[in-house]
Amino acid sequence: MSENLSLIIKNGSCYINGKLTNTDIGLLGNKIKIIGEIKSDGLNVYDATNKLVLPGIIDTQVHFREPGSTDAEDLESGSRAAVLGGVTSLFEMPNTNPPTANLIEFEKKLKAAKNRMHSNYAFYFGATPDNTDQLKQLKNVEGCCGVKLFAGSSTGNLLVDKESDIEKVISSSDRIVSIHSEDEDIIKLRKKFIKQGNVHSHPEWRNVECAMSSTRRVVKIAERYNKKIHVLHVTTKEEVDFLAMHKKNVTFETTPQHLTLFAPDCYDKLGTYAQMNPPLRSKEHYDRLWVAIKNNIVDVLGSDHAPHLKSNKDKEYPNTPSGMPGVQTIFPIMIDHVNNGKLTLTQLVNLMCENPCRIFGIKNKGFIKEGYDADLTIVDMSKKVTIKNEMMASKCGWTPFHNHKITGFPVGTIVNGNLVMEDGKILIKSKGKPLEF
Repeated sequence: MSENLSLIIKNGSCYINGKLTNTDIGLLGNKIKIIGEIKSDGLNVYDATNKLVLPGIIDTQVHFREPGSTDAEDLESGSRAAVLGGVTSLFEMPNTNPPTANLIEFEKKLKAAKNRMHSNYAFYFGATPDNTDQLKQLKNVEGCCGVKLFAGSSTGNLLVDKESDIEKVISSSDRIVSIHSEDEDIIKLRKKFIKQGNVHSHPEWRNVECAMSSTRRVVKIAERYNKKIHVLHVTTKEEVDFLAMHKKNVTFETTPQHLTLFAPDCYDKLGTYAQMNPPLRSKEHYDRLWVAIKNNIVDVLGSDHAPHLKSNKDKEYPNTPSGMPGVQTIFPIMIDHVNNGKLTLTQLVNLMCENPCRIFGIKNKGFIKEGYDADLTIVDMSKKVTIKNEMMASKCGWTPFHNHKITGFPVGTIVNGNLVMEDGKILIKSKGKPLEF
């Protein structure tokens, strides 16, 4: 049987059934065909000696800016950054120009992605106050990971801030609704706390109650209609404690930046390059997020990759855009945290492989199993790297983790059975496909 295999990963320490096992993995086309010792004479072999072989890493929150702002990012460049960082699949957001908020625009995005994306992909369908009729049609739409609802802080017609409209979206959708949870009314009321030229005021403006008020509201609605919702980029200890008590209908994620950076230090060091929504907050919130990670209360990690050009980030606050790139660094940053004992490898695989598949219903991903898709991330746990702006494939050309020293780094990314990245180089192009649900 082995003579037919297209690629064999030999001698790796493979994450299978919750533990590391020294074994071989044989791929045939885009599937995992054999797990076990494989004779490999004359066959295409990747030697994974002294390396970990993990299920393909999934980033559940990226903004690739296409269409509309392709000077900062596009589907090709963003997915190139993804595979360089060990990410094999991702969910891309709808707040583009025009927004991905009707079936015509959704189809256009699928077409734009075809044969251009290095990673696998799915797209969010953007909720608006007026498109609930279309939300009922998404069940079998190819490449749709769910509905994105901006309860605060969005552009164009994607803002859904009235409670009656939020209720309409959550109750109408047959797909999971993922929510940017900030209260738009509080955002408007608290604009008086913005200090011109002082980004330290950003978390004061968009304070804890801004997040909590919205999160209480969306959870209440989800429970009333017995619908599943997913709260994105949770940042406050108050939300963590609240959401921990409401897990029946609700899952939630946080970001690596909220687990690595905190105020005021991040604003002292990075200025407006640390500006994002919801904000980076003080150490008490950072600490509580880590307790939630250790206790398996957080469900998913997503980068919230939101690139902006330096020329825009360099303007005076608050005339600066919120967001930072992260799809290339999410996994390296978190692997370093594993090496530092902040979380276990099992927890990381749960957060970035297994749980996204379980929550969103992704088929044939997230595990190393015979018959599953051949998406794998290969890691050298001892490789020491200093992250640099120059390493970033994103068009924006920077990272908040510039000069950040880490241990542990992805050295191989296999997408649909193809070794697309090895040792920081893209070997072949555009092997990504739409995810199946």
